[in-house]
Amino acid sequence: MNDGPNIVGIAALIGDHARAEILTALMTGQALTPTELAQVAGVTKQTVSTHLAKLVDAHLLAMESQGRHRYFRLADRDVAHLLESLMGVAYRAGAVRVRSSPREPALRKARVCYDHLAGELGVRVFDSLEQRRFLRSGAEGPELTAQGQQFFLKIGIDVEALARQRRALCRACLDWSMRRNHLAGAVGAAVLNRCLDLGWARRAKGSRVVNFTAGGEKAFRERFSLPGDTSAAIAG
Repeated sequence: MNDGPNIVGIAALIGDHARAEILTALMTGQALTPTELAQVAGVTKQTVSTHLAKLVDAHLLAMESQGRHRYFRLADRDVAHLLESLMGVAYRAGAVRVRSSPREPALRKARVCYDHLAGELGVRVFDSLEQRRFLRSGAEGPELTAQGQQFFLKIGIDVEALARQRRALCRACLDWSMRRNHLAGAVGAAVLNRCLDLGWARRAKGSRVVNFTAGGEKAFRERFSLPGDTSAAIAG
């Protein structure tokens, strides 16, 4: 007898091309309308409604109503984590798109993974914290050291306040393009928000891409430095 939950239904839902495109589009963490999602999936409004109903019933999506308008977003962070992991497996298996988007290089450098930073710069955060001993392996995943908490306080992120939220402070999320971990969890989300608040970066409209200014990237690399690294100077 097989044990544990049956993954067949969820796998079948995600495995449909149109539904996979819908889920990927919502990895920005933003809510989109059925019309916008129909355009992304390349299907009619009637067809997208059927797809959305199935995804909501499976608790992969959540729907919000504002007046006569409906908006859809990923149900929660666990769904986003599942999708990013699937992208990593697909990438390693060679399941890449026949035609790459013109934004592909920017997507690999820095992008939104639901509510935190992914790509090369997202992985840099994780590597920097780990190598500088601000982050260590704990029984339930990565955790900040006392020095790590002080580091974040200095750059304007209050870890004690984040700890009062009902979510993990730090979480390792396997990055599909770098094949290494980037930082998720409350701290990971706070890092992205801090970069946006400081004007170091801005989110590209209608995309997961996060565009850093030259000065912003230099400052980012300096804050999240790596031992013996000269990339901060190169970035400037």
